[in-house]
Amino acid sequence: MSSAASDFVVRFLFEELDIRGAFVRLEDAWRSLQARRNYCDTVRDLFGEMTATAVLVAGNLKQPGRLTFQLQGHGPVRMLVIDCSAELHLRGMAKAEAEVAPAPVSQLFGDGRLSLILQNEAAREPYQSLVPVAGDSIAEIFEHYLDQSEQQPARLWLAAGERYACGLFLQKLPGADAKDADGWARVEQLAATVTPQEMQALPVETLLGRLFPEETLRLFQPKPVAYDCPEDRDKVGEMLRSLGRAEVESILAEQGEIVVRDDICNREYRFDAGDLDALFPHDTMPKRTLH
Repeated sequence: MSSAASDFVVRFLFEELDIRGAFVRLEDAWRSLQARRNYCDTVRDLFGEMTATAVLVAGNLKQPGRLTFQLQGHGPVRMLVIDCSAELHLRGMAKAEAEVAPAPVSQLFGDGRLSLILQNEAAREPYQSLVPVAGDSIAEIFEHYLDQSEQQPARLWLAAGERYACGLFLQKLPGADAKDADGWARVEQLAATVTPQEMQALPVETLLGRLFPEETLRLFQPKPVAYDCPEDRDKVGEMLRSLGRAEVESILAEQGEIVVRDDICNREYRFDAGDLDALFPHDTMPKRTLH
């Protein structure tokens, strides 16, 4: 297999143990996701760790779907949100104070909550889950969440900075103890030796070979990951059309222009009086003169 792409997630299986895993490395997509955001280092790194986690979870779904994780609270970091499509296309954002000192996540979010929304074609309604934040790091929060939701132990090792967001995921499956009573503890201890530098720099085959030299691993084909937050002025226009021409004219008369902020894609849409006919091409309402 090849993991030459700069943004990928790859699943793997311990052939002689009932343990699965996955590894993610984001470079271009991560830099695009944080571009022009000016997050301080603490917020940037938390955002990167959560982004890596979202890709790991989305890449392991039995039935692919759109996955949205949102972590929010009332501390110096108010919100982290990551949206990952079935095609592993990313978008997201953070909301926080301009400067945030390093601290346990439980302190950074205050009374935080983690929510998950999963949408796929097989289900009529989105699956939603809301749990309190339990843990002092992004890894601990999601380990607790996965343990509660899937009833199987899971471990995460995360690393994020300006150029990379990486993650290593392991999960113990139901038959693990029957195959090797010491297997989970052994693999967990070996994985815990991984360093951020190794996750950022080593090819995934080399990384896993160093971590688990005595284990037989099967690696699946890597899946590419991409940042995807295209401009969609038409969608914003539809929202304005739903208000009706009279309401839009009233806003324009008062403010001179309408500015719609898309926080998750870090983009503004501006509409002025000259855009009215494009917004309401079939409206027979007499035009007004705006002052």
